[in-house]
Amino acid sequence: MLTAIGRGLMGRCPACGAARLFNGFLRVTKACARCEAPLGLARADDAPPYFTILITGHIVVPLLYTVDRMGEPPLWLMSAIFIPLTLFLALGLLRPVKGGTVGLMLTLNMLKSDPTA
Repeated sequence: MLTAIGRGLMGRCPACGAARLFNGFLRVTKACARCEAPLGLARADDAPPYFTILITGHIVVPLLYTVDRMGEPPLWLMSAIFIPLTLFLALGLLRPVKGGTVGLMLTLNMLKSDPTA
């Protein structure tokens, strides 16, 4: 399970680790080009954004509180630091978290049936 999640975090196929998992920024390929694993059937839905918000919040909020208590900087400086930090963390974590979620779903066989079949 940890291997599949790790491969997904790296953007590789959770089953074989050789082919790419994503066909775009967040679009999962329909099937692995090497092992034919049905990656497109793993519907992560709202789990990756939820986990991304959870992780980002647990990083940004303690930093924000610590910086505020250290010297009480002006609001414009706090905004100039923490708004971009939050944006970059959220966007930077979304794809690896989705890959890890797809890896977990593939391992647990939580695949939805093909709607076109």
